[in-house]
Amino acid sequence: MERLQKVIAHAGIASRRKAEEMILDGKVKVNGKIVKELGIKVSSSDRIEVEGIPVEKEEPVYFLFYKPRGVISSVHDEKGRKAVTDYFPQIKQRIYPVGRLDYDTSGLLLLTNDGEFANLLMHPRNEIEKEYIAKIKGIPSKEQVRSLEKGIMLEDGKTAPARAKMLSLDKRKGTSIVQLTIHEGRNRQVRRMFEAIDCPVMKLRRERYAFLTLHGLKAGEARELTAHEVKQLRVMAENS
Repeated sequence: MERLQKVIAHAGIASRRKAEEMILDGKVKVNGKIVKELGIKVSSSDRIEVEGIPVEKEEPVYFLFYKPRGVISSVHDEKGRKAVTDYFPQIKQRIYPVGRLDYDTSGLLLLTNDGEFANLLMHPRNEIEKEYIAKIKGIPSKEQVRSLEKGIMLEDGKTAPARAKMLSLDKRKGTSIVQLTIHEGRNRQVRRMFEAIDCPVMKLRRERYAFLTLHGLKAGEARELTAHEVKQLRVMAENS
């Protein structure tokens, strides 16, 4: 037996919090009857409907994907651009990305149909590290690199402390490669941080998410997370 909102979240329909709102709003039926109690538990034999649509209990799946540039972190796109889920035609479950990477950013992205897991990882209080490699215009000074680490004032507030490391520079071309490790997930945050020190990003790749890396994958390739990796991510998020 599992709580009703957890079953809805696991089916990939909504986050657990959103599922709770749907229950309270009378949008959920169990065995043909509207249920408005959050504490109710259901079994695999119970028939569940959300807004009139039967809930199919999907097996949870978890993927690590090397997102190429020029692909959107979405399930589909009105403009007809390629979406990350287009790389998983063989997967029957309704998977979606955990967070996002910009259209022009490549690198590590997780996809799942487990809404509870996705929301746990994305919650701002769960400080999961994300490491990026950025090719930037300009050669930042030590002071500029330190400012990235201390936190930069952006239009939506000051960024949290980060780690920054100069990997290489090309004086002739006036470019640098910098490794930046953050644990926030604001929109276009890394690009905005470099713009704030007058070193706009030319190319950006997410190399690491928590302990997960792109090792062994080429752009456009994916692998399933192991049960141990999924458990490790849960523990990290719950204990951070």
